[in-house]
Amino acid sequence: MNRRRAAEAALIFNVIVWGATFVVVKNALLDVSPILFIALRFTLATGALLAVFRGSALPWRSWKTAGAGALAGLFLFAGYGFQTMGLRLTTAPRSAFITGLTSVAVPLLAATVYRVKPQVSEVMGVLIATVGLAVMTLPGVLGPMRLGDLLTVCCAVGFAAHIVTLGHFSERMNYQLLSVSQIAISAILAWAMFSWVETPRLTWRPAVVWAILITGLLATALAFTIMAWAQRYTSPARTALIFMLEPAVAWITSYVTVGEGLSGRAAAGAALILGGVAMVELKPLNTRPHRIQ
Repeated sequence: MNRRRAAEAALIFNVIVWGATFVVVKNALLDVSPILFIALRFTLATGALLAVFRGSALPWRSWKTAGAGALAGLFLFAGYGFQTMGLRLTTAPRSAFITGLTSVAVPLLAATVYRVKPQVSEVMGVLIATVGLAVMTLPGVLGPMRLGDLLTVCCAVGFAAHIVTLGHFSERMNYQLLSVSQIAISAILAWAMFSWVETPRLTWRPAVVWAILITGLLATALAFTIMAWAQRYTSPARTALIFMLEPAVAWITSYVTVGEGLSGRAAAGAALILGGVAMVELKPLNTRPHRIQ
């Protein structure tokens, strides 16, 4: 029980770091293209982890663990790729609340993987969150969703797949190698793709340098090592519940630092998203034990 509490406290630390970096990344994207930024960020993180875990801490011959980390890294790259591209085209608070749909997607995706029928609370929560997403993002009753918002929805699916994958493997595998391999594969994918999915651009301004350092060392190397360790002692569903705090942190940070908030309609949509997420995670209409909890 103590380890679970420590793990969940560590995940709350991650949420604070991630929520606070939405504004940092958005400012940096004025001077660097999104996938190139991810490549730089994850390369720095990989180098830092290799330096920290050098020697016997990494069982290099554990190809199964490295492969599991690579699969998690594929989903991680998808999540950050869509999120970073979408953040150029939407506000930091909107991006954070839409990314919060990850918490809705995790139990549904896990239920699909483990072939467990969704519960009533999960179905209702998805419907409420979907209505909230529509209220927040659609300019009119039948208007099209903004591209930045749509990309961020895709990012939520990627992050949900990452949480489920990490939760499946982390309990019985070396968390150091799992952490290094997932971050390294994300860096490799970013370097392989950035030149043909975007027009590369990079201006070495202080905002870019600080963003790479903060996100590379704190929000990636440290945070995902914590996550790989913490999910050994808590479930994917509880992890997703803790991640509900991230949009609120991002909203507060954005408002305090740059005065960027949400309109009344967007705030109503955000409230519905959080309500839907809470229903999925807390399951007030629960009628049976959930095998994947």
